[in-house]
This record gives sequence, structure tokens and C-alpha cells, in this order.
Amino acid sequence: MLKFLEIFSGQDFVITKMIFQRSLAFIYLIGFLILFNQGKALLGENGILPAKIFLAKIKFAQSPSLFFLNGSDTALMLMSFFGVVLSLLALFGITERFGFTVSIVSWFLLWVVYLSFVNIGQTWYGYGWESMLLETGFLAIFLGPANVAPPVLVIWLLRWVCFRNMFGAGMIKLRGDSCWKDLSCMYYFYETQPVPNPLSLYFHRLPKIIHRGSVLVTYFAEIVAPLGLLIPIGAVSAICGLIVIGFQGMIVISGNLAWLNYISIILVIPCFNDQFLSKLHFSIPNGILPTPVPHLWASYLLAAFVCYRSIGPVFNLFSDRQIMNRSFDPLHLVNTYGAFGSVTKDRNELVMLGTMDANPESAEWKVYEFKGKPTDPMKRPAWMSPYHWRIDWQMWFAAFGDYRYSPWILNFIAKLLVADKEVLGLIGSDPFKGERPKWIKVDFYQYHFQDPGKEGWWKRRYKGEWLPPLNLENESYRDILRENGWIKSE
Repeated sequence: MLKFLEIFSGQDFVITKMIFQRSLAFIYLIGFLILFNQGKALLGENGILPAKIFLAKIKFAQSPSLFFLNGSDTALMLMSFFGVVLSLLALFGITERFGFTVSIVSWFLLWVVYLSFVNIGQTWYGYGWESMLLETGFLAIFLGPANVAPPVLVIWLLRWVCFRNMFGAGMIKLRGDSCWKDLSCMYYFYETQPVPNPLSLYFHRLPKIIHRGSVLVTYFAEIVAPLGLLIPIGAVSAICGLIVIGFQGMIVISGNLAWLNYISIILVIPCFNDQFLSKLHFSIPNGILPTPVPHLWASYLLAAFVCYRSIGPVFNLFSDRQIMNRSFDPLHLVNTYGAFGSVTKDRNELVMLGTMDANPESAEWKVYEFKGKPTDPMKRPAWMSPYHWRIDWQMWFAAFGDYRYSPWILNFIAKLLVADKEVLGLIGSDPFKGERPKWIKVDFYQYHFQDPGKEGWWKRRYKGEWLPPLNLENESYRDILRENGWIKSE
């Protein structure tokens, strides 16, 4: 029995584990920094979507979170700061130097604290990379400290997450937008993605034959290469892993998709064993102990649990009605993934304007600039990834329909009308320098990248008024704010 158990001790994955843990800690660090910088404005007691209001409407079993104990601003800030500190300790390997207890408790706390934020995050945290971090972070609890070999089964479970992420993204494209079938999706993607970066313009201008070829590369990287990740032959999985890394790296330099591509790269690390990584001048440490028997048994139970919970995601992968980025339980333990099953052909943008004039009909309007999303056609697109400006991202989605599909924007406007300092910190510039505007409206534009040889980064066309001028003296507007609990009933 002992010999059988030793087969599953990952003596060939010690360097793999170290690199993986440090890389995952970096993603946790980014996630908690975002919460520390933006969490109070987005989810605080006076935020755009207050967590306290959300917590009052749901039960713990629906959305488990430590914030059921205390949802105050102080708790939000302390928890996000705690996450930053613990992420830094894990990033520098300090959590792995003191044995099993410290390692397991550290990774468990990272997971449960981030889960607590995601489960109260509402609109801001409804994306696949959040669930991916939680699923990956949960598996990381079982890897063990630095001086012990990881269980091989946990390494394979991480590969399983990587496979579902990539293969799900490929399958959703096969069943999705017709532009994936006629190879034209990349004609539009770089221009219409949520938050382009400065290189997106130049990718957009590539010849159409390259765009069409890149769709074929996408199919290969997302459907064929992931199959190789599940082959237990080191050379095959390593080659396929390098293909996935190269593919994800190209996405990183061509756009701003938060940390989605970064964690997708990190999930490839378990496909490389120590023999491969030692060729890259990583040294194998001495004195590594085999995986203890209780640790191995825990990995068997974990694998059995993941296999059972994978039934829904696997059926979804091969379903004609495949769903992207769905969690099958409130703990986000085994999820289904996918990205850009459809690609928008035109870029619609919301432009927010305010005025200090009492009469909106004859007012002089000033524009609220955002940090990342296009507004001023002359402004260069920003670098954001792996950081994430959540308000910019959500404004992209809001432009797909009218305000009733994005009711949060009404409270966002209310915060701008009172010049809320926390919320103003989410955007690029306040044209009123902390003063309260009299009115705010939202205009609707269509944006395209500027033509070669012309000045500026964007050209745009006015399409109409998305929201009429609003102020807090408008009773119907106040009624909506009251109904949602965003202002107190009078």
C-alpha cells in the first residue's frame, strides 16, 4: 500500500509547486489591491452597490461570506488590507517555511476572504476570472509547504481547471457568433473589446488575412492544445502548455482583460515538471520530503469531490446550450468557463457630462473622463491589465442596453451629483474639482479607431441621449433611488 501511495507523491513537481504558489499569490495580491483601492466606493456603506443592502436581501447559504458578521466599511477595509498582507507573505514564500499548518491556514484564509468579497460583489464581481481564482485558490490549499512534495493528484486537478478554461473558451466560439465560423471576428475584436490598450489600434490595423489566420490559431490554442494538457507524457503536455502560454501572452499585449490571461498562464504551470523547469535554470531544492500519507489521502478525497462536482461543467462543455462562466455552487469550487462567444461589431460608449448651470437646456456641459474606457477621442488608451478598473469595465456593458439593464448607474450618477470623494476616485478626472454639479446626463456615441494618418486615437459619432439630465430634486429619480435602498426614505 505504501509503495502505491508513493506513486502519487509529486517528487517531480517541487519547483512546479513553488512557481505556481508564488504566481497565484501575485494574482491574489492584485485582487486584494483592487478591493483596497475600490471596494469602499463600489460596495461600502455609501458605495454604488452597498454590500449591507445586498446582505439584508439574501441568506448565508445563498452567498456565504464573512461579511454577514460585519458588513461595515471598517470590515471591508480591514479584510482587504489583511488580504494584501497575506498575499505578500505567500508571494515571497514566507507562508511555506513553517510547515503544514501555516501553509494550509494561509491558503485557506486567502480563499475564504476573497470568496467573502466575491459573494457580496454583485455586478462588479460576476466574471469568470473571479470564479477561476477561487477554484484555483481552493486547490492550492492542498499543495503543502515548501519542504514537502505536492500530491500529484492536486497537480492534475489544476491541469483539469486549465483544460476546462481553455476548452470551454474554444467550444463557446464554435457554437457562438457566426463571425467565428467565417473567420472575421478579429476584424472587430481589438476595437470593440471592453478596454483596449495602446497596442490594440495597431493589432486592429493588421491585414485581414492575419485576422482570419488568428481565428484559426485561436481554435488550435483553445480546442486542440488543451487536449495535450491532459496527456501524462511530459514532452506533450509541455509543448501544449507553451502553445497556451504564447496564445495568452498575445492577448495580454493586445488588450486589457484584467488578470484573466495571467491566471490562464499560471494554470499552465502544473503542466511542466521539474525536469523541464530545471532546463530554465530553476534549481531543485535539497531535502524535499515525500508527501505524507494523510496528505495523500486528503488529495484522494479532494479528487473524488472534484470528479463528482465536474459532472455539471462537463455536460455544459458538450451541451448545445453551453453557458459561459457559470458557478455550480456558492463556493465556486468547480465552474465552467468561456470567453467571447460573441464579438460586438460596433463600439458603443456612454459619455457622462455634468453642468453647474441651473437650466440644463442652455447649460455648458463638461465631460467626466474615465481612467481606461474611451471618452476623449484624442486620449491614448490606457494600460490596465492585470489591474482592473471595475467601473470602466461595467460602463462597457451598460452601453449594450438602456439603464434598466444597468440600474446601478443611477446610483453612480447620484454619487457624482453629491461629489462623493470615494466614487470620484474611481474615475479619471472630476471636471468640477470636488464641487457638486447641478445636473448630470449621459450621451450615447459610437466609437471607431481613428483612420491611419489622422490625429487622435478614436473617431466617434453621436447617437443620441442615453439618460436625460438628472438631479436629486427630480422626484421620480429619487423614488428609484429610494426603492433600491440607495437613499433613505423620507
